[in-house]
Amino acid sequence: MKISLFVAAVGIAGAATATLPYPIVDTGQALCYDNRDAIDAPKAGKPFYGQDAQYTANLPSYKDNGNGTVSDLVTGLMWTQDPGEKKTFDEAVAGASTCKVGGYADWRLPTIKELYSLIQLNGTDPDPTSRDDFGLQPFIDNTVFKFQYGKEEDGDRIIDSQFATSTKYVSTTMDGNETMFGVNFADGRIKGYPIEDRRGGHKKFYVLYVRGNPDYGKNKFKDNGDGTITDAATGLTWMKADSGKGMDWPTALAYAENLKLASHDDWRLPNAKELQSIIDYTRSPDTTGSAAIDPIFQTTAIKNEGGKKDFGQYWTSSSHLSTRGADTAVYFAFGRSLGFMKDRRTGETTLMDVHGAGSQRSDPKVGDASQFPHGRGPQGDVIRIDNMVRCVRGGM
Repeated sequence: MKISLFVAAVGIAGAATATLPYPIVDTGQALCYDNRDAIDAPKAGKPFYGQDAQYTANLPSYKDNGNGTVSDLVTGLMWTQDPGEKKTFDEAVAGASTCKVGGYADWRLPTIKELYSLIQLNGTDPDPTSRDDFGLQPFIDNTVFKFQYGKEEDGDRIIDSQFATSTKYVSTTMDGNETMFGVNFADGRIKGYPIEDRRGGHKKFYVLYVRGNPDYGKNKFKDNGDGTITDAATGLTWMKADSGKGMDWPTALAYAENLKLASHDDWRLPNAKELQSIIDYTRSPDTTGSAAIDPIFQTTAIKNEGGKKDFGQYWTSSSHLSTRGADTAVYFAFGRSLGFMKDRRTGETTLMDVHGAGSQRSDPKVGDASQFPHGRGPQGDVIRIDNMVRCVRGGM
């Protein structure tokens, strides 16, 4: 019988950090899904067993402090509650030093790992062409944080609710643009966003500032010498190697549940927040010649759709919910986050790194990737379906 996830101390702000400096907050995904729809929780040994909702720990817990701040009772981080009006990246960086919300003067612009701790994967990805947010659920707890979908009067689409971080991509996206990683709490993704827009202006983002727990997001890896890596910061233990080949989502779940490694059989497919915890945003194929992960791990190289050496996309156990249903699951790109971008003037399509190594997108759970020769979505996101796997188990 599979064991539950590790349990960190939770209860008051900062309590978790006394045990683990980097506790992973649960995704909040409470339902199970097959290749498209919600289903009853599968039993061990049955298809779709081992997905996100079947392993829970460190459930999200927030305290509204009544002074414009929110305390995360799992991570020990404190947040500003209201993102206010959108800011450029430079304005977001500069605004931290002048922020005095709650009477505090030590606010900072969060890293991508700090900000992603707030994501909740029970949201609904809107139709990008929709202008109506009726019935939608954002990917952040909007009972404690103020949340705003993109406003048409500002020239935004409904999905334009991207939040800024201090984490810049070490390479570039969109054919040479300086790029910042941000979280979109409207569509539930991490992408690298060009700091300047196509018209030469500066793209604007919503901003939440953070304070407290300066160790959050910093890994402490140890090679156990048995094919596993332990992260003392999160309490998680990982496969040192990956699966070595891609597979669809149901197969990935079964692969993880059946894995026996280092005398343990309680391996599982990591949820989205667990997998994001081991991304190294200081690395990329174009700057370090590697995947975006600490070199203590072994990572299988691939040849990408353009014939270049690259690194894979890795499945998580988390479904990505949208107005279409639950036919896709979350993955992270540890190599280039490729897309087939079409030139609006010439109509020519060019394959490029559109969202950056370390982005979080989604793929169909099953199917034939050849049916998507030019990707899918506004940036032509490459569709692979057969993605890599790196399994995890529940802590120290």
